[in-house]
Amino acid sequence: MNDQFKFLLFGFLVLFSNLKTSAQLQDRINPELLNRKWTAKWISSPDNAGSEYGVYLFRKEITLNSKPGNFLIHVSADNRYKFFVNEKYIGNGPARGHLLKWNFESIDIASYLKPGKNIITALVWNFAEYRPLAQISGQTGFILQGNTNAESIINTDTTWRVFNDRAYRPYPVNLNQYYAAGAGEKFNCENHPWKWMEADFNDADWKKAKESEDGNPVNGVGQWGAPSLHLLQQREIPFMEEKMQRFSKIRRSGLSDLNEAFLTGEKSLTIPARSKIKILFDQNTLTNAYPVLTFSKGKNGVIKITYAESLFNEKLEKGNRNNVENKKIIGTQDLIYCDGGENRTFQTLWWRTFRYLELEIETDDDPIILNDFHSIFTAYPFIEKAVFKCDNPLLANIWAAGWTTQRLCAGETFFDCPYYEQLQYIGDTRIQALVSSFVSGDTRLTRKAIESLHDSRLPFGISQSRYPCNQIQIIPTFSLAWITMVYDYWMINDNKPFVRSMIPGIMETLNWYEARIDSSGMLGPVAWWNFVDWVDSKDWDSGNPPAIHNGNSSIVSLQYVYTIEKATALLNAFEMKEEALRLTKLAESIKTAVYKKCFDATRGLIADSPEKRTYSQHANIWAITTNTIPEGNKAKVMNAVLNDKYIAQCSLYFRFYLIEALEKAGLADQFISMLTPWKQMLDNGLTTFAEQSDPTRSDCHAWSASPVYYFLSLVCGIKPNEPGFKSVRIEPHFGSLQNIEGSMPHPLGTIKIALKKDKQDHLTGEIILPERLTGIFTWNGESRSLNGGINQIK
Repeated sequence: MNDQFKFLLFGFLVLFSNLKTSAQLQDRINPELLNRKWTAKWISSPDNAGSEYGVYLFRKEITLNSKPGNFLIHVSADNRYKFFVNEKYIGNGPARGHLLKWNFESIDIASYLKPGKNIITALVWNFAEYRPLAQISGQTGFILQGNTNAESIINTDTTWRVFNDRAYRPYPVNLNQYYAAGAGEKFNCENHPWKWMEADFNDADWKKAKESEDGNPVNGVGQWGAPSLHLLQQREIPFMEEKMQRFSKIRRSGLSDLNEAFLTGEKSLTIPARSKIKILFDQNTLTNAYPVLTFSKGKNGVIKITYAESLFNEKLEKGNRNNVENKKIIGTQDLIYCDGGENRTFQTLWWRTFRYLELEIETDDDPIILNDFHSIFTAYPFIEKAVFKCDNPLLANIWAAGWTTQRLCAGETFFDCPYYEQLQYIGDTRIQALVSSFVSGDTRLTRKAIESLHDSRLPFGISQSRYPCNQIQIIPTFSLAWITMVYDYWMINDNKPFVRSMIPGIMETLNWYEARIDSSGMLGPVAWWNFVDWVDSKDWDSGNPPAIHNGNSSIVSLQYVYTIEKATALLNAFEMKEEALRLTKLAESIKTAVYKKCFDATRGLIADSPEKRTYSQHANIWAITTNTIPEGNKAKVMNAVLNDKYIAQCSLYFRFYLIEALEKAGLADQFISMLTPWKQMLDNGLTTFAEQSDPTRSDCHAWSASPVYYFLSLVCGIKPNEPGFKSVRIEPHFGSLQNIEGSMPHPLGTIKIALKKDKQDHLTGEIILPERLTGIFTWNGESRSLNGGINQIK
């Protein structure tokens, strides 16, 4: 059995049954390793000058007198690693971060060790200029540190052996779309040492590892400013989920003997000599997964794998995603050169995103035997704890596709889309954080995102638009969205020290904007890319709203006000009342200026600028949510926003804020009727929600999962009533529904509702709260108290 096949066999079986996260092992870590220089060294290959492309195999043999009860290690690499003990896959990492907080994983490998000889191996790679944009890098390296002297035998130093595996080469991606998720892989089987993990493998011709930098923790003390490219911190999130999955069906092939048994792994498939064939696989739903292809023979044969979210017709249109007739596949690719050996297994170093996958195989004189082909699904291990049910089956389908969208857009960071970018943009991440928090109750990835984006701040006071990222991009409006993320987190989580640590960054961003208020009382010109929404309308440019670069944009001026209102709630809570009062007065003055200069009484709308050349849903959404529109006029303005098709319309992204304004205007019961774009995507065969309505680039985009959040927070009406979710406010909005059932996780337990509405708007049912949770229930303007346990509603 070759080492790659063993990786396949053991990987998904052991990852969750035995592996504990770094956080779970926190109480066992040697505190010296968090404060002092490690005894282990970062190691690399003598062939590597620093940061060029390369894939390296590291190997060390250790001998133990007996099987240990505990054997805690700490491991990291640049760019990434896959780690094995005695041929068994343990895990991969490090969790993406940046050089000043470079993650390491803590793993107890005792259960994989045995008396006598043990082989410790790692596959480490640096994709250099071909790496994903989200991958930051210092220089190629690998480090492994035993927790105490008892485990120090495993420490990385020159006793480790290393091999430069030239079987791997980059396979650049060429798509007619913005793409930032990294290159594919060319893999030449002839150049790979297939049995390198086995105990009797002869590594005599491998080189001694080269030591580079010391292992230095983030909070290192007493080191006299020792230079280091990587400052190490313990991983804060769990390992990613990995589980085996099979393809649903084969949609096209040139083979007559291809049957269901190959899909299920029960039968191999022979590709005859001197042939060219294509096989189109359909996963049936979009997925993130490591493809795993096991094959034999086929010397000089070539296998190309192409991955796509959907197929394209001759006009490069996607159409219904379920249809394959007269369509072709265009997408990212991997390439395998066969060596004629037995039981070769190819698994990509990084996962791929696909619904459709095509094998294009060309054989020489030797047939290729495909022994098995499947994939290993991977994502952040969110657990779907929330439930939403109602008497409209469409909403159940939207929930399912929305949650799948959320899952595929979350890994070691949140990301906007899994196929094209895998970048943690703030605008997307705010929505993702709310969806995942309400559905799973797991806010660890949200906390990590807030902290990482905080760390991306630039010297002049605002954050980068996406982070981690190896290229700087500035979207000032996203810095405002980061502040609202902190506010959302504060309302859901009782973690005051963490929230307090964000206050200086919040103030820097608010001050940066304040410095740009001009004599009009509104924001003057604002530099860089001020993305608000993808809008195809007059004076909008690549997401920049009208007037933003010349000055006096009502849209961004009011987004600043919206953010100040969230921020002042935080400042008041942390005893910065004078500053909160000053900012409140500033917000009121901006609102007054916007209303005075931009409100058009004839149209009953806020214009995008004082010139009143253009109008948008966006400006009026902010005007309603910030109370710039007087209370008595909100519903009238909101109805105009919804019905005036001549003003700039919101995309799927900004409909998140449109729904917030709908609730603010007292029209939340219209929410159900506004789900038509999501129904259209489902009708068009999508299994996740797209970046935009067709034509769209990405079929899976995080910001489009927002209905899942609103099913819980608006339809069920479940929201925090005070910071830390110390109490709950429940105000349901049925719209056209008659029955709703919902539950969602809370730090104290589970909140459950089951309510029915009759034609006279009378409500019956019950609300169940965790025993120590209290709250308020509101219906038709009347409120009553809720207590822990069962609350009857009549």
